[in-house]
Amino acid sequence: MTAVFAVVAAVASGCSSSPSDSPPPTIPVALPAVSPPVTGVLDGAVRPLAGPGTAATFDISTSSLVVLGPADVLTVLPSAGTSYTIALPAEATALTGDGSGEVWLAVRGGYLRVNVAAAAATPVEVEGRADTDFTAIARHADGRLVLGSADGTLYTLGSDTTVAAELKKFARVDVLVAQDDSTVVLDRGQTSVTEIDGDGTGTEQALRAGEGATMMATDPAGRVLVTDTRGGALLVYGTEPLILRQRFPVHDAPYGVTGSADLAWVSQTATNTVVGYDLATGIPVEKVRYRTVQQPNTLAFDDATNTLYVVSGSGAGVQAIPDAAPQR
Repeated sequence: MTAVFAVVAAVASGCSSSPSDSPPPTIPVALPAVSPPVTGVLDGAVRPLAGPGTAATFDISTSSLVVLGPADVLTVLPSAGTSYTIALPAEATALTGDGSGEVWLAVRGGYLRVNVAAAAATPVEVEGRADTDFTAIARHADGRLVLGSADGTLYTLGSDTTVAAELKKFARVDVLVAQDDSTVVLDRGQTSVTEIDGDGTGTEQALRAGEGATMMATDPAGRVLVTDTRGGALLVYGTEPLILRQRFPVHDAPYGVTGSADLAWVSQTATNTVVGYDLATGIPVEKVRYRTVQQPNTLAFDDATNTLYVVSGSGAGVQAIPDAAPQR
C-alpha cells in the first residue's frame, strides 16, 4: 500500500508547479462488501425502514433510534411504541445527536435542526455558504457545531449561523466526531484521521488510518474507533494527543462501528455479522457475535437498555438486539 501512496503523490506533484496548490493525494475510497442474502434465524427483532439507512443515532431523551435514509426522510423508532417518519426540507448527508431530544443533519448550504418528539425540522443557513456541499457534522458538549464539506474544508461555527474558523486541509471531510475539546476528521480518500484544536484553526496531529478507513465513532471511555475496511482491522485511537493505541484484525470487510460502555461493536459486511470487542485489556477480545440483517453498514447502541441497533444499508430494516453486551 505504501507504493500506491507513492505513485499517487508523484502523479499529483507532477501535474502542478506549486504542490501547495494541488489537492491532497488520494486513493480509491474503500467500500463495504456487498452482503450476501441472510440465512438462518436473526438475533433480536427487525423493524422495517422505508429504504436503505445511511446514518443513525440513539436519542436518550426520547429513548428512540433516529435513522437517516432515504436522504430526505428521518425515521424515528421509539424503544416502545410505533415508528414514525419526519419529512426533511432538504436532502441530508450526515447526522449527529447528543441525546437531548434534538438531532442535526448536514445539508447543502447549512444544516437541519430536528426536534425528535415534535417531528419538526428547521433549516438553518450558514452565512456565506449557500453553495457549500456539507458532508459531515458533529456537535461538541458546549453546543458548538462543526461541519465538513465535499471540498475538504472544516467549518467551526461561532453561532447558529456564522463561521468562526475555516480550515481547508483535506481531500474531503467524510466523518466528524467531537471528543473533549477537539474535533477528529476522517478523510476516506487520504485514509487518515486528524485531530483539530478546540477553536478549529489548526491541526494538532494527523495519522494514516490503515489501508482504507471508512467509518468512525467514539465510545464512553473517550476512545475514537475507526474501521479499516480495506485493511481488515479495528483501529482504536486516543486523543490529546492523537495516538493509535490498538490495531486488531477484523476480517470480512469491517464497516459499521459504534461504542458502548463495555464493548466496541464492529460489523462484518461480507458475512452479515456484528462482533462486540472488550478493549479494557489493551488487546481487543471478542466477547459476543450476532447474525444481522443484510448489509449491516450502520450501528448504534442504547446503554440504558443494553440494546444494539443494526441498520441495513440495503433496505432490510433495523435490527434491535436486546441484552447485547454480556454482563460482567
